[in-house]
Amino acid sequence: MTQRLNAMQQSPELFKKLVEYSMLAAKGGLEGPLLHLLEIRASQLNGCAFCLDMHIKQAKIHGEGELRLHHVAIWRESALFNERERAALAWTEVLTQLPAHGVPDAAYEAARAQFSEEELVALTHNIMGINAWNRLNVAFSTTPGSGDMAFGLDKAQFA
Repeated sequence: MTQRLNAMQQSPELFKKLVEYSMLAAKGGLEGPLLHLLEIRASQLNGCAFCLDMHIKQAKIHGEGELRLHHVAIWRESALFNERERAALAWTEVLTQLPAHGVPDAAYEAARAQFSEEELVALTHNIMGINAWNRLNVAFSTTPGSGDMAFGLDKAQFA
């Protein structure tokens, strides 16, 4: 895969604002491991190799178990995720792949059963953020692992 262009170099102010947005969204009160799961799942659904690589490494560095990382793609069949994580993954999927007729009431009610209104807004902003990053990196074929040294991801120690 050859990177098409470097979005950060071409539009540094917009890139900086997206970083700021993502960092602000991450401060919304949700637990870090949950955020890693939704970043991984959205990146899988969007086929974003750069973000998937990055967020798996970040999750491992922050203590996420390798088997759970492998099970994110099959979270519905896996017993490794609690109800709150399942609700976050389901909300991630419905917002990443918006249905033609909008978000079903049942999806909202399932998320609302696990998250307060404030948490659900924070969750939604985090999903919006990772989807923006996915689209940017998919559009310009950002090379997976190309930011490892800059982001300290070399510490993940994957073979």
